[in-house]
Amino acid sequence: MTIDDIPAQRPTAVPTAAPVAGPAEVVLDNVTHWYGNVVAVNDITMTIGPGVTGLLGPNGAGKSTLLHLVSGFLAPSRGTVTVAGQTAWHNPGIYKVIGLVPERDSVYAFLTGRQFVTATAKLHKLPDIDTAVARAMHMVEMDTEAADRRIDTYSKGMRQRIKVAAALVHEPRVLLLDEPFNGMDPRQRLHMMDLLHRLGDSGHTIVFSSHILEEVERLSGTVQVIVAGRLAASGDYRRIRRLMTSRPHVFQVASSDDRTLAAALIGRPSVNGVELNPGGGLEVRAGDYGTFSRELAAVARERGVRLRTVLPADESLESVFTYLVAS
Repeated sequence: MTIDDIPAQRPTAVPTAAPVAGPAEVVLDNVTHWYGNVVAVNDITMTIGPGVTGLLGPNGAGKSTLLHLVSGFLAPSRGTVTVAGQTAWHNPGIYKVIGLVPERDSVYAFLTGRQFVTATAKLHKLPDIDTAVARAMHMVEMDTEAADRRIDTYSKGMRQRIKVAAALVHEPRVLLLDEPFNGMDPRQRLHMMDLLHRLGDSGHTIVFSSHILEEVERLSGTVQVIVAGRLAASGDYRRIRRLMTSRPHVFQVASSDDRTLAAALIGRPSVNGVELNPGGGLEVRAGDYGTFSRELAAVARERGVRLRTVLPADESLESVFTYLVAS
């Protein structure tokens, strides 16, 4: 297929998306995948149904590998992956059901946005290509003058949206998105979140990955937390959020009188433990982040101690997820 084979006309009417044909579950049963000696996904079992599900985990946790297993790009080293009752691996027919938005730019930069989505529609052998392309581009707000510009002139956010349009052009029942909000501005993110919500509410199975808790919290009803290739936690995002915020917190504190401050902090309800560092300063383990942060200043003031440094020592996502694994 050449560029000349791809029509660039703009249909006069933009139809709305048709209702989903029926629910499609994604089922992983004891799935493991390794690259040589590296285990990328380790014995994961989960069932994902209609609605929006977020895969949450730090970079390198195995989220992309998991999505590639579901999309049939990778074979499980052990276990099985099915989508809508069909085996994902070695099954080209699965792509009638699945739409995939990879994290990496999988676009032909010399095509216009409309040509790229049209090419995808032709690969799916859709009966009414112009209508399908118009619908998909309208859904992601790319049915503008930008539709007929080359993709290499697009911003990162626009490239993300045209990838989503291409994934939606055949109206898949399952949509897989790997870090879909990268590069989007706030307005684009809100629109994409609204689109995914509407698709999930209409019966589609939406699975997206993110390493940003707030993205998952705002968008998904169900969260699957992946850490080091393992399923660390699963359930409603509110429960996962409570686990994250109620975990013990570690602070490094330096003051004008560490011993006086340590003695004053020991026994406070918000403090689980205090330890004097050999090189100076304190390591404080607090059970309640907010309460301790408020109490520390008051206690120091009461004792006439000047605070020099207060640093949370374990606020990275990796430390949060490690705590979830141990919970």
